[in-house]
Formats: sequence, structure tokens, C-alpha cells
Amino acid sequence: MRGAYRILAIAIPVLVGIQAAVIALGQFGIESWVGDGHAYTAAARDNGDATGALGIDLHSVIGMMVIPVVALALLVVAFLVRVPGAVRWAALVLADVVVQVALAVAAESVPALGLLHGLNAFLLFGLAMMAAQRGVSAPAPARAG
Repeated sequence: MRGAYRILAIAIPVLVGIQAAVIALGQFGIESWVGDGHAYTAAARDNGDATGALGIDLHSVIGMMVIPVVALALLVVAFLVRVPGAVRWAALVLADVVVQVALAVAAESVPALGLLHGLNAFLLFGLAMMAAQRGVSAPAPARAG
């Protein structure tokens, strides 16, 4: 069970890294599309015509579905594994995922909140790494001999 906890905890920072990669793909793709004289419209995005639409779509799916499910699974497993602090760290990860999703949704109306969404990704990365550290077995105490 400790292994499952560590895998789930490490999956979060890996997914955050993938998030950074696919949003960069989306942004550079859109810039290329617009630079070629096209208009980036909702229709171009929805039809998949616009270069970069895939990156934006992947970012949305991973961020709104995959990461929340992994964070919730991490919390469930944290209750089952006998690791001190595991529940606390998993709960912090899940709470920050909720904040991250809320920032993404709010940034659609207030784009400046996208700055906080980007910065909060670093916090999520760190919290999940701390949670993963909880899955490392503590070394046995040295015996006097």
C-alpha cells in the first residue's frame, strides 16, 4: 500500500510537468497559427483547425479530470497506509488541486488570475513531492553494538 501511495503522490508532479509542456505546446501553436495569418476563434479551436488547440485541450482534460482523480485516490490510499502524516499531506495536495481548478475556472472571466494559476502549480508540485517523501520508509535506528 505504501508503494501505491508513493506512485500516486509522484504522479501529481509528473502530471504538473506534463501540464506545463502541453500548455506551452498550445501557446506556441496558437502563436504560429496567428502568425500565419489565421484568426484564433472559438470555431477554429473547436474544429481542431488551429495549431495549438490540442495543447489547450490536453491541458484542460489533465487539469480538470486526471489530476483531481489522482489527488482524490491519493487521499483514499493515505487513509489505508500506515505512514505518519500521509493523510495530512494528501489532504493538502487535494485542497491545492481544488484551488488550482478554481483559479483556472475564474481565470476565464478574470485572465489576470492565470498568473496565480501558474504560480500555484509550483506549490502543487512541491506539496505532492512532500507527500511522496512520506512514502519513504524511515531508516531503522542504529543499534549500539
